[in-house]
Amino acid sequence: MLEMLSLAFMQRALLAGLIVAVVSPAIGLFLVLRRLSMYGDTLAHVSLAGVAAGMLVNVYPVASGLLFAVGASLGIDWLRQSYRRYSELSVSVVLAGSLALAVVLLSMVPGSGGDILGYLFGSIVTVTAADIYLVGGLGLVVLAALLLLYKELLSVTFDEEFARIGGLPVKLVNLVFIVLTAMTIGLTMRVVGVLLVSSLMVVPVATALQLARSFRGALVWSILVGVISVLTGLLVSYTFNLAPGGTVVLTAVAILLLVVGYKRLRGLE
Repeated sequence: MLEMLSLAFMQRALLAGLIVAVVSPAIGLFLVLRRLSMYGDTLAHVSLAGVAAGMLVNVYPVASGLLFAVGASLGIDWLRQSYRRYSELSVSVVLAGSLALAVVLLSMVPGSGGDILGYLFGSIVTVTAADIYLVGGLGLVVLAALLLLYKELLSVTFDEEFARIGGLPVKLVNLVFIVLTAMTIGLTMRVVGVLLVSSLMVVPVATALQLARSFRGALVWSILVGVISVLTGLLVSYTFNLAPGGTVVLTAVAILLLVVGYKRLRGLE
């Protein structure tokens, strides 16, 4: 552990990982309780199209991926207004369109194979100082917004109709929330990769819901499991020379299985 921390690139990886470990489960808890677990996965694929577009026009791929994710989140909200009775359809439409766009754009980028793999599966050990500033800045914005809108988000999450009757600006709260989700996707994909980005938003939350008895308890457990997953995953990946992003997510899944298994065994006693 001490040897790992003595390396500059691992220090940056650890810092970026811890930021993501706090922010992703925090926003993910609201997503899960709203039954929008696939929303994060959709925006992750949108961000892949943004990364490809950034490579094509020689723009910082993380920034272009973030812009695409924010734009798509607004598009999903717009489509939901047209399909009120089938709101999940908007997510499926954006997912299909973003995957198609990503494939087309990637085919136009010469020699992008190695670079795109880093964004697909994560490249936390190659995180640069610029990435740290971006991840840290976005993380602070997301956490600050969650704290400021905590009561409003809580009300809309559990009973949107009651919140609307109570005079809350539900449309505005939902709009801010989906933009925050898109920002979380943007800061997470550099760490665990586009294909795994929604996992770090959902799996720690799934574990927390097995352990907590209140919303605040679930929030604390989600972040705790996220932090443990990142720390353990980075240590294991460094020790055995494994892919960091995948190892972090597998660690989170292992914790979930252990908790569920333990509760099942206790229930049989």
